[in-house]
Amino acid sequence: MQYRRALVALSFAFAALPVVAQSAKPVRIGFICPLSGGSADFGNSARLGAELATKEINEVGGYLGRPIELVQRDDKAVPDEGRKVAEDLVLNEKVDFTIAFCNTGVALKALSVFQDHKHLLVVPVATGSAVTAQYPAAQSYVFRMSARDTLQADFLVDDIVKRGYTRVAVFADNTGYGEGGLKDVERFLAEHKLKPVHVARFDLGVKDLTQAMQAAKAAGAQAVIGYTVGPELAVMARARAATQFGAAFYGPWPLSFRTVPDTGGAGAEGAMMVQTIIPDISNERRMSFIARLKRHAGNQPLGSLMAAAQTYDAVHLMLRVMFQTNGETSGDALKQALENLERPYAGVVTTHEKPFSASDHDAFSRNMIWLGVWRRGEIQFHYPDDAKRSSFIRRKEL
Repeated sequence: MQYRRALVALSFAFAALPVVAQSAKPVRIGFICPLSGGSADFGNSARLGAELATKEINEVGGYLGRPIELVQRDDKAVPDEGRKVAEDLVLNEKVDFTIAFCNTGVALKALSVFQDHKHLLVVPVATGSAVTAQYPAAQSYVFRMSARDTLQADFLVDDIVKRGYTRVAVFADNTGYGEGGLKDVERFLAEHKLKPVHVARFDLGVKDLTQAMQAAKAAGAQAVIGYTVGPELAVMARARAATQFGAAFYGPWPLSFRTVPDTGGAGAEGAMMVQTIIPDISNERRMSFIARLKRHAGNQPLGSLMAAAQTYDAVHLMLRVMFQTNGETSGDALKQALENLERPYAGVVTTHEKPFSASDHDAFSRNMIWLGVWRRGEIQFHYPDDAKRSSFIRRKEL
């Protein structure tokens, strides 16, 4: 209720601003994520976040009386399909802007569709560093609302070194995401004069990594980093349990997928991962969002809180941007507004004050991420001091 009153008040406040046009014509938001296939767990979580934000905005009048319409497409986590549906939304459906992509490889295949047509793209989930590096920010129409992999890999390696571990094994899938993560980890390890004692590569869909885990154990690894997505991280967890391997288990944010403890069993206990949002009873805004999200989801499983929350924030942030552009949705107008946000957006993940600039299209900096851990089937703050500080807003370092 408190959140709804705040949203209504915000709508009335913005309604006093001059606008270019007010009509019943919907604001059409393109939405692309994997709604089927092996990545559906976080694709459908992102969808639920986008749907909830759209529902809430429409319940208080949309954008100055114009309803928000989510035009959804399923990329199936297949790069060629991602490009195909991107072309459909931009060229045929002519949506006003697009919020899209969970998988780095799918995003990279489709980016030129948005860039070539000066169509604004907000990436809410995919974290591959190349997504926002493919085009110089000053000319790019691609923005991101997730923590890129260079931040995550640096963060994980720093924690490993802080604990005194010097022997690290890396497991990475054969996608662009896994390849990029492996290179990032190797680079940050090298800065500490370390290199992996074992590297395992595998295809998505792998069912057994017991031999690879046994090899890492034989190499004397004290810590294992897995750079892949949820189902394959669950396979790593099962292999960890099968080999009775007690090395610390680290991963980027996909290690937080619900599928990891659900199918990874005991091997997931104690696994540590990068997070931008962790349930926290002291944070009223966050817990209210989680409750509303669960009501909206009903019986649908929530594979990833992060995917849902970051996508929810992306939709609400773009509504704020539209008020700043007086309803103009050309790529240039939206790009200018995002790079020069006039009013902070208090999101459920964090407060975005100046998330972007003409030289930086990534909304997160290193100080805005946490180390989470699976404990008894729930994600918690790994460090008690982080839990104590979680109520303090972490703003982007400029």
